[in-house]
Amino acid sequence: MPMLVEALSVFPGVFDAYLSASIMGRAQAAGVFEFRAHDLRDWTHDRHRTVDDAPFGGGAGMLMKPAPIFEAVRAIKGLDPRPARVVFFTPVGAPFTQRVAERLSGEERLLFVCGRYEGMDERVYELADECLSLGDYVLTGGELAAMVVTDAVARLLPGALGDEMSPKDESFSTGLLEYAQYTRPADYDGRPVPEVLLSGDHGAVDAWRRRNAIERTARWRPDLLASAPLTIEERAWAEGLVACAAAEAPGPSGELAAWTDATERGEAHG
Repeated sequence: MPMLVEALSVFPGVFDAYLSASIMGRAQAAGVFEFRAHDLRDWTHDRHRTVDDAPFGGGAGMLMKPAPIFEAVRAIKGLDPRPARVVFFTPVGAPFTQRVAERLSGEERLLFVCGRYEGMDERVYELADECLSLGDYVLTGGELAAMVVTDAVARLLPGALGDEMSPKDESFSTGLLEYAQYTRPADYDGRPVPEVLLSGDHGAVDAWRRRNAIERTARWRPDLLASAPLTIEERAWAEGLVACAAAEAPGPSGELAAWTDATERGEAHG
């Protein structure tokens, strides 16, 4: 049975254009996962289908009322026998990372509750099995966050991508940024592809990609190195690159620049 992903929103129509296209659309057509959007206003009981109200104590904006959300989540959970993991998006939530996406990809059913306006009545969060935050910025609504998480999770499901190895080599999946990639032509306007990638030597290519991934991580996301699965030699080398870059800030120089030049030529090994 395919994973069931659901979203509760006051704008359920915004999901279709993205989730019916490209990889997400093909994955649904192939039965990898199913997506359903539910209209929160279906659980209101006044002629205006009101889902928001002014906050107690005053303040700017309107808050989403608790009653429609409680009723909706309870009703939606009863629409399918599989247990739903209910996810809210909030600034106090845990940071959403690739590791979280991998964990969520093991769930049978996910239900994303999408906020709007100034936020939600605090009492609704007792419905949450998990709260997530995409980052330190503000969105107009939780629909974008729900689509981001759906995309990140669904592409990890077996059969979602044409190449079963594709998600394993991507940035963050190995704890590192992904290595640089190139396609035809081999030389574009005087910018050649690293020679090692044209050599046909798979061992050399794998070694280049590993070192290139470490170098790119050291340069652009050194914070990832602490938890990355590196050998003792790789970690010492990576820490040297970070120290060199810090000493020569703002631009790469010295050992880091030498390595960068070598990787561009495909000459950096072991």
